[in-house]
Amino acid sequence: MKEGSGFSVIPRQPAAAVSPGAAYLSPAMGVPTPSPFSFSVASSRWSSSRPSIHIFILALRAMVLVFSFASSLALAATMSDDNQDGFQKYTEFIYSFVVTTVIFFYSAYQLFKGISDISCRCVLISDKISDYLSFVLDQLAGYLLVSSSSVTAGAIQNTSSSLKKAAIVSVSMSVVALLTTAISAILSGYKLSKRIMW
Repeated sequence: MKEGSGFSVIPRQPAAAVSPGAAYLSPAMGVPTPSPFSFSVASSRWSSSRPSIHIFILALRAMVLVFSFASSLALAATMSDDNQDGFQKYTEFIYSFVVTTVIFFYSAYQLFKGISDISCRCVLISDKISDYLSFVLDQLAGYLLVSSSSVTAGAIQNTSSSLKKAAIVSVSMSVVALLTTAISAILSGYKLSKRIMW
């Protein structure tokens, strides 16, 4: 310390180096603040992406469920015991009925899985396996709906009037279910590509 001209000089002491991690654990700050990187990707995923794309996919699954059920129901309403005017007389209609029933159960499973993932965060299948399965099975479901709709539309002309009306309703519902399944397949491909690339 120097005195003489009315002011005093205090020599500087070297400052101690403090790491950024130690600043969070400093007792002067009280409760330690967690690092922004301590939050997992899964927790942020539930709050950001679940309410947007996942709810839209659930709405699509519900639509496929309703339309595939309506397509099956339209044919099942023509079933008769005497096998004269029912859909079971035609193999094309039987194929369409089986396909739309399979699509109904597949959509019911996807809808149940999506609701359980969002509501209780129960993981039936891991996200990676689920994305791969959804991508493959959505395309397979779309192919089956295309084939059954085309086969049923080709067999409509050779039926009676009551069965023809039921077949037209069934094909119409199958086409709407096909379009909805196509959108679901596109979103499944987007989710899978996002998982692979990023």
